[in-house]
Amino acid sequence: MSPEALIRPELLRLAAYHVPDARGLVKLDAMENPYALPGELAQALGRRLAAVPLNRYPDPRAQQLQAVLRREFAIPDGLGLLLGNGSDELIQIIALALARPGAVLLSVEPSFVMYRLIAEYAGLRYVGVPLTADFELDTAALLAAMQAHRPAVIFLAYPNNPTGNAFDRAALEAVIEAAPGLVVVDEAYHAFTGGLSFLDAVPKRDNLLLMRTLSKLGLAGLRLGYLVGAPRWIEQFDKLRLPYNVNALSQCAAAFALEQMPVLSAQAHAIVAERERLALTLAALPGVRVYPSRANFLLLRLPQAAAVFEGLKRRGVLVKNLHGSHPLLTDCLRVTVGTPEENQVFLDALQAELDAIR
Repeated sequence: MSPEALIRPELLRLAAYHVPDARGLVKLDAMENPYALPGELAQALGRRLAAVPLNRYPDPRAQQLQAVLRREFAIPDGLGLLLGNGSDELIQIIALALARPGAVLLSVEPSFVMYRLIAEYAGLRYVGVPLTADFELDTAALLAAMQAHRPAVIFLAYPNNPTGNAFDRAALEAVIEAAPGLVVVDEAYHAFTGGLSFLDAVPKRDNLLLMRTLSKLGLAGLRLGYLVGAPRWIEQFDKLRLPYNVNALSQCAAAFALEQMPVLSAQAHAIVAERERLALTLAALPGVRVYPSRANFLLLRLPQAAAVFEGLKRRGVLVKNLHGSHPLLTDCLRVTVGTPEENQVFLDALQAELDAIR
């Protein structure tokens, strides 16, 4: 008896999702908000969490938290709302629900790697449509792939990860209009876009779902995502949600944090301002190309990116090495926007590495 005898062959070929060890490093690899809650709010949160009855199961539908989410993000009462243990669980729920024999999950490439991985976990056939050289939607190729493969679901990140750009809205609307199945617009980086969103389109499009996470807003440790769509879709997906999937501490902490939206919004504004400063500084470095971003990270193309990545790590800075992950990402690194101090450490280390290469 062995795993090879029982586990599906396509899973045996996969590797587990790798998270690098960031201990002792300036951590700019995972698009986290670098700011913690202010001290007095952290203390108030501690008191709130201390009152949570850990001997009881949590509210299975997180009704109080759902009400807070609807209020803070203007989610209409007529739309369904489903909470997940991060947006990853929501992607998995959708994939499992649609995994009929031969069903296809389609996305663009490069994009969020979990679309492809979860498709493979769920037994869906994955189809990736390459973006243009400037990381825009190739609308003609996308429409042709939809016609050829008839996907059950299409995932589109808006803004896209790892490229940072927000696709043209008219192009996305054309995809939604022509899609033979569901379209999920993933707005994980909504807090940094200046208000770009498809939330207004969800009530008008029965095949459109909107997905967001609170991770980038400063709550990555809570693992909380939410899905918005027509109630008849949400009701079906809810059947696949494991009981008590959002634990009591996460429910309490998220509700508390969202009551402090002015603080979280101010942090997001600070990150956007720092993003623009960092982009201008990087663009002035010889040989470095910075791509436009509406997220909390920047995509860079520079000489010998893989060697620079290793050099940055030796100098105490961890970014994301994308070289080799997709042909369009040759010699690319992705750097999260940190605090001004963290960003300066990164800039100094990068300058030293570029000088060493020259």
